[in-house]
Amino acid sequence: MANIKQELKKRILVLDGAMGTMLQRYNFSEDDFRGKRFADYPSPLQGNNDLLSLTQPKAIAEVHAKYFEAGADIVETNTFSGTTIAMADYDMEDLVYELNFESAKIAKEVADKFTKANPEKPRFVAGSIGPTNKTASLSPDVNRPEYRAITFNELRIAYKQQVEALIDGGVDVLLVETIFDTLNAKAALFAIEEVKEERNIDIPIMVSGTITDASGRTLSGQTVEAFLTSVSHIPLLSVGFNCALGAEQLKPYLQRLSNETEFFTSAHPNAGLPNAFGEYDESPQQMQLYIEDYLKDGLVNIIGGCCGTSPEHINAIAEAAQKYKPRLTQEFA
Repeated sequence: MANIKQELKKRILVLDGAMGTMLQRYNFSEDDFRGKRFADYPSPLQGNNDLLSLTQPKAIAEVHAKYFEAGADIVETNTFSGTTIAMADYDMEDLVYELNFESAKIAKEVADKFTKANPEKPRFVAGSIGPTNKTASLSPDVNRPEYRAITFNELRIAYKQQVEALIDGGVDVLLVETIFDTLNAKAALFAIEEVKEERNIDIPIMVSGTITDASGRTLSGQTVEAFLTSVSHIPLLSVGFNCALGAEQLKPYLQRLSNETEFFTSAHPNAGLPNAFGEYDESPQQMQLYIEDYLKDGLVNIIGGCCGTSPEHINAIAEAAQKYKPRLTQEFA
């Protein structure tokens, strides 16, 4: 198995773009989401993208292949909402293990095909672990500031189930991403460490936070430096930022992160900021220019795209990434 750490020392690795953006192109109906297996399911299922790994696996494999063709080195599994906490919205908590396992398996099969065709450019699969739709640090009720909708332990248990299934399905890396509340992420990291210890394995971990606005803080109020300190007790493969901001807006925060850490760094920004309709208008060429700024300044080791990005964006990013050396980082075990 090619070692992702070794590859990161040689070159900048390219992460894929948005799974959701690509799935929108298919215009799947409620019936498509249900497939035969869930035809009579009592809850509405349209919008449950993770479920498509079971009902439309060909489409999921196709999206992964398009990103690899565009130049991605790493694709993320279709498991952003793959916890019992997020799946409760669809009354599908019981399916969590299967959703994660199958999603990992689909991505791994596609990655292996591409690696086999070009062993010089090994392809990797990152198990996508989203933030869930609940927050451990903040109250959802302004009248009850002390109230919490979820506990650390509930998060840990849910994340552990997801992590076990992703590893069983064959992922190469675990990506705890779109972190708006570092306490949620710490529950995920705790769960990962638990699984590693129980199974006596080591698996690289990527962590990616979200700076929500021009305040330069996460939703739960942490600065770049505080976020980094909160997650750095675990030996991470990389730390970075994704979502919420476009590449241009993200740069100053990435600069601060890059200056402060010895881990590899990553970024997968949105295709600009959303317009009035919540859509992303930044073209692949525009995004390439902003990303090239990161590369010139030696800020990243892993670069990709989040909301609104497509294989066209990833192709433009990969083209730029080839021309630059990866950010220098001190050797670490």
